[in-house]
Order: sequence, then structure tokens, then C-alpha cells
Amino acid sequence: MTTSTYTVVGMTCEHCVRSVSEEVGAIPGVQDLTVDLATGALSVTTEAEPVADDAVREAVAEAGYSLA
Repeated sequence: MTTSTYTVVGMTCEHCVRSVSEEVGAIPGVQDLTVDLATGALSVTTEAEPVADDAVREAVAEAGYSLA
């Protein structure tokens, strides 16, 4: 398993967390993820190879936010 950590900018509520979780969770290969509203931390766990940073960035943007 591989875990990558990112910082999401612009989240203000639990709805934001759910939106980011839904979009990032839909990326092929993502096994698990956690989003911390207070810090903006996003941890993405995959079974084998890490997910491409661009795929995570696009998913977060689709949810309406950006990566730091």
C-alpha cells in the first residue's frame, strides 16, 4: 500500500469534506482516504502505485477546491 498526503485549500465545512472525499474516492486505484477539515490534510491510500498528483488535483478541483 502507498499513502500520499496533500493539503486542500478552501474547505470550510463537512459538506466540503464529503465533496472532496467523493471526487477523490472515484479515482481508479484509491483504496482509502481521509480528509481533515481543520488542517486541510488529505491522505490517499492506494493498493500499489500512488495515484498521479494531477489526478488528485483534478478531482479536488472538480469538488470546487484546490491543492496547496
